[in-house]
Amino acid sequence: MKVLLIFIQADSGVDGASLLDSASTKRSLFSSLKDSALSNIIRRAQFAIPPLSLMILSSQQVEGVSQTICDLRFEKVPLDQHWDMAGISVQTGAVRPAFELARALRSRGIKVVLGGPYVTIFPEQCRDHADALVIGEADDVWREVQEDLLAGSLKAEYRVEGFPDLGVERVVQKSALDIKSYFTTNVVQTTRGCPYSCDFCNVHVMNGHRLRHRSIPAVLREVESFLKEDKRIFFFLDDTINSDELYAEKLFTELIPFGINWVGQATTALGEKPRLLEAFSRSGCGALLVGIESLDDGSNHAHKKFHNPSNRQVECIKSIREAGICVYGSFIYGLDGDTLALPEKLEAFIEETGIDVPGINLLRPIPGTGVFDRLADEGRLLHSRHDHDAFRFSWGQEMLYKPLRIPLQEFIPSYTALTKRVFTVQNALKRAARAPRLRSAVLMFNLLYVHMYGMSRKDLMRQLRELG
Repeated sequence: MKVLLIFIQADSGVDGASLLDSASTKRSLFSSLKDSALSNIIRRAQFAIPPLSLMILSSQQVEGVSQTICDLRFEKVPLDQHWDMAGISVQTGAVRPAFELARALRSRGIKVVLGGPYVTIFPEQCRDHADALVIGEADDVWREVQEDLLAGSLKAEYRVEGFPDLGVERVVQKSALDIKSYFTTNVVQTTRGCPYSCDFCNVHVMNGHRLRHRSIPAVLREVESFLKEDKRIFFFLDDTINSDELYAEKLFTELIPFGINWVGQATTALGEKPRLLEAFSRSGCGALLVGIESLDDGSNHAHKKFHNPSNRQVECIKSIREAGICVYGSFIYGLDGDTLALPEKLEAFIEETGIDVPGINLLRPIPGTGVFDRLADEGRLLHSRHDHDAFRFSWGQEMLYKPLRIPLQEFIPSYTALTKRVFTVQNALKRAARAPRLRSAVLMFNLLYVHMYGMSRKDLMRQLRELG
């Protein structure tokens, strides 16, 4: 039996720059070619890491079944070959293309299994589009799905009761990947779950609040194995790599002899933990994405984010950078406590802390999150709460809701003016020159953001005109 595991990218946003309504936008041939080329660079150079979930599934091997990963960022579905079953990971933000592909595959007699975040949160929306659903983390059921395929007894639903025990070692392999397509294939996850409850995030909804750990020896063996095939940078995909400080300090101390370079995601509280910060630095940490969101505690608290008080942010970020680690600072403008005074504060904060790559996002009300339901109940969504595909991911290209304290007619010009000031070629060069390391990567990110936020401004101003 041949199984195809398919990753579908979102229509826009982090999987590639695209205007929301490019067909109605007249652009020169040069602009079109430039946007197409930069979109390809973004996919291949900036964000192109393999989908870890599909790597995990393809490593669950059953005799008589062969599995191949198809990443639609780089290739088309190989319909010139025979496939007995296709597994599609449905991301919130790519629901429509996932369902369309499922329909096309089923019309060819290929069994379709849908799983992933959207299916886990909204299974009833997906039943009519698949032969089978996998609801929950699939680590412990994917082998059963393959065995049922062999036996001709595929069930309509595979529901995971509880969360998988990450202490059970599951070897992750790369045999189903085209390694050369990616910036790196060294993607590792050491924990799942999140102890926080930010209402704009769905991690704790899908993976629970309790932090689950892989054993440190298992992680070390995986790193050693991955290095044999790919010696490039490592991405640690934990949502908060410093959540369990004792675990993280022990893990990265033991990783020092491996001589790797790595990036990950953390909270700014890392800057207040000198021993852990030293372990990160000595083990090869080159950059960390930190979720700062708002500089106003009232805004963060309104969205149930309490773990990064604003009065400690500056010194924390400075400490991280002084340890030789670049900081990607992620902000959200438009939270419930935000006012038109925030952009000036945000610019000053970026300058004072020396953040190497700022990301200034619009709030994305993701279906299944607390903020989505609350905004819907308050009548602040700009689309029907039942039209989940309208709430796709995009690179600040459209407003999906009404901010609480700022009218849309004032918010959009404020946001576009902010990104125009922050993302300039001059600022890109300045940030790269003062970066503690990875200067070429910092320059690339900032220059790409000059382009992408420029596209964002065009789309938002068009939306503003349409809103009247």
